Amino acid sequence: MFIVIAFMLIGGITGYFLRKKELGNIPKFVTVLIWLLLAILGMEVGSNPDIIKGLATIGKEALFITIAAVTGSAFMALLLWKLINKGKK
Repeated sequence: MFIVIAFMLIGGITGYFLRKKELGNIPKFVTVLIWLLLAILGMEVGSNPDIIKGLATIGKEALFITIAAVTGSAFMALLLWKLINKGKK
C-alpha cells in the first residue's frame, strides 16, 4: 500500500512541476492505459465465481446506492441553490 501511495505522491509532485509544459500525446496515452486497466479489471471480476454468483444481490445493492446518492446529491444541490439565491429576487 505504501508503494501505491508513494507512486501517487511522486506523480503528483512531478505533475506540479511540469504543469506549464506541453504534454503532447501523454493524455491520449493515459486514456488508453485507463481503458486497458478497466478491461483487465473486468476480466478479473468476470473470472471470479463468487462475484458472478452474487451478481444479482450486488446489482440490487448498487442500484439502491446509486439512487440514494443521486437523490441525496440533487436534494443537497437544491438546498444549496436556494441558500445561494436567497436574497437575489
